Amino acid sequence: DPYNRFNDVMYRWISLDNWTYSRTFKTPFDVRKWQKVNLVFEGVDTVAHILLNNVTLGRTNNMFNRYSFDITSVIKEVNFIQVHFISAISYAAEQSRCHKAYSVPPACPPPVQKGECHANFIRKEQCSFSWDWGPSFPTQGIWKDVRIEAYNHYHLIYFSLIPFFVRRTQQWSLEIESIFNVVSSKPIAGLATVNIPKLQTQQTYSVKLQPGEGSIVLLVNINKNSTVEVWWPNGHGKQIGYNVTTTFIMEGGYQIEKISKAYFRTVELVQEPIPGSPGLSFYFKINGQPIFMKGSNWIPADSFQDRVTYDTLWLLLKSAADANMNALRIWGGGVYEQDDFYNICDELGIMIWQDFMFACALYPTDQDYLESVRAEVSHQIRRLKSHPSVILWSGNNENEAAIASNWFSIPRADREVYIKDYVMLYVKNIREIVLAEDKSRPFVVSSPSNGLESIKEGWLSENPYDTHYGDTHFYDYSSDCWNWSVYPKARFASEYGFQSWPSFSTLEKVSSTEDWSYTSNFSLHRQHHENGNDQMLQQIGYHFKLPQTTNPIKKFKDMIYLTQVMQAQCVKTETEFYRSSRSEIIKGEGHTMGALYWQLNDIWQAPSWSSLEYGGKWKLLHYFAQNFFAPLLPVAYESNGVLYIYGISDLHTDHKLILKATVSRQDDVYVFDLQTTAIAPFVTLDVGSIKGRFSENGFLMMEKKKVVIFYPWEHTSVEELEKSFTLMSLLDVA
Repeated sequence: DPYNRFNDVMYRWISLDNWTYSRTFKTPFDVRKWQKVNLVFEGVDTVAHILLNNVTLGRTNNMFNRYSFDITSVIKEVNFIQVHFISAISYAAEQSRCHKAYSVPPACPPPVQKGECHANFIRKEQCSFSWDWGPSFPTQGIWKDVRIEAYNHYHLIYFSLIPFFVRRTQQWSLEIESIFNVVSSKPIAGLATVNIPKLQTQQTYSVKLQPGEGSIVLLVNINKNSTVEVWWPNGHGKQIGYNVTTTFIMEGGYQIEKISKAYFRTVELVQEPIPGSPGLSFYFKINGQPIFMKGSNWIPADSFQDRVTYDTLWLLLKSAADANMNALRIWGGGVYEQDDFYNICDELGIMIWQDFMFACALYPTDQDYLESVRAEVSHQIRRLKSHPSVILWSGNNENEAAIASNWFSIPRADREVYIKDYVMLYVKNIREIVLAEDKSRPFVVSSPSNGLESIKEGWLSENPYDTHYGDTHFYDYSSDCWNWSVYPKARFASEYGFQSWPSFSTLEKVSSTEDWSYTSNFSLHRQHHENGNDQMLQQIGYHFKLPQTTNPIKKFKDMIYLTQVMQAQCVKTETEFYRSSRSEIIKGEGHTMGALYWQLNDIWQAPSWSSLEYGGKWKLLHYFAQNFFAPLLPVAYESNGVLYIYGISDLHTDHKLILKATVSRQDDVYVFDLQTTAIAPFVTLDVGSIKGRFSENGFLMMEKKKVVIFYPWEHTSVEELEKSFTLMSLLDVA
């Protein structure tokens, strides 16, 4: 197991070497019958030279691109294919050396991460060179499907459906875009039919495909007599989708039928003035309804993507939904996730903040690099824009902040060079493509960012962490995390968190007896965040006693337990602070409309900010998240001798207290089983003129269920009690 003990370092030689994948295969069809034959790689990781029958097809240098090679004149009945990979580490170092005009920092990660250098010079999963929660495993290989496509006349490459709601006519429409490759030297005419049976909608269009690669856009107006059920985030409604059949019948009788699913929802990012506060709001409306985004940040679920199965994704994402989350941010140092990920999010109602894959670094902007990025961005947008779960494109992770806060100690005289590169990459290239490819979603250039204020300041704000604009990342490991006053009253908290260790059972699988100590070489090796273990001890020490046992394994297990208790309480306090700041402005700050803690999941078995361990086991934090992300939540804070109590609701309507009771007989007494949907003060039971007493009455009901005993002073029955029984609380008083 590459994750066992110190194998991440022991196996470093694998990523420093070059590897070749090769095989012989028979063509399963008669190649003479097809006008065009392509060899398609959905994902190549990363730098490779591809040959078929000793003929060079091309080269790859971007893990996030799809590559298609014309093999019509090369393919035979029996074939030999070779994919020669170059070490990603060596390639990145060479690209950095060739960039002689000026350095592009950072050169290397901090030593504590035990990682590789120049990750920003290769279009590859950035955290595969290491991160502060993950190992360095710069993989090489064919990480997605590879196939042969053979066709005559024309071929469908991309297909997408995007809904729009026209307010003027109060009607839904569906924009269907199909991108074809046409082999014919002449245009091909035909008919396209779109059928959505459940919405009684069917339309036919005359279409013409031009030679080469091009797109056809069909605008489908949904039948006004049909009621469209919209897609809602988790906790706000159902996730309804409609089957759509799109058929292309072209001259010559060639037909393509595409069966897909359409979801109807709108998304707006609202940035507007707030009375009593400088700056602008920053929140999302789904179907016209303001939604508080509750959730976390997603990192790759494994260093080896082929181990991430549908079941892996379902377990992790269902755990997010079960903890009342409605949103995840796919962080920009990982990968654009596989189709199954987004399909599951569509099904569960999990909104996705989608970063493009740039993180915590500056990047080159030479022509070859930009062309590769443009192809990557176009491919990923076309692949993902049909998913209702994707509600936002974001250019990068923390790169605006890196320049604004001068993380890399760039002399002021040289700053303009990097600002120019930043605008060139994220604004003039990525943003330009997003606006052209997808007009249905908002785009922000970076996270954190001041949103419209950053644009006003030339795309780079002086302080991207300004609480009056945009989103904020906040980490403070030295202050007492139970002290809510240290947290920023931000518009949107898109990153925050505290570390803990995974459970002993998770660590045990990849360690030995001598490793089971908080200060062992193994424990130090697994901690990739500078001073991370000491920071956890400091937080624990504010409120708990550190273990004193002389049994080393017991002491290690006790430490693990305390780190999880500490983490859960810290993130609970901070999250409840953000949720309680939703509807108030204090000293110009507030109207917080999002809380996405760092991080949901783990990439391996190590200390991190996650609430789900590698393998999916829930930490205490995730159990706490079920409560602090509940749709109805009471929160209390003390300040200067005053106790403030907040009632927090994510519901679209006022919540009515429901207090149902059932009566049963047990020997000589009667049992009243009470249930409530909310906290009920002064709950009072009464059975009219039937003589007797209750075991208690007029109480504060804080649990969902409670049992009260009735002691009769005379003969009665369940039927008589039910007939005479009334139940009341303070909330019933009109």
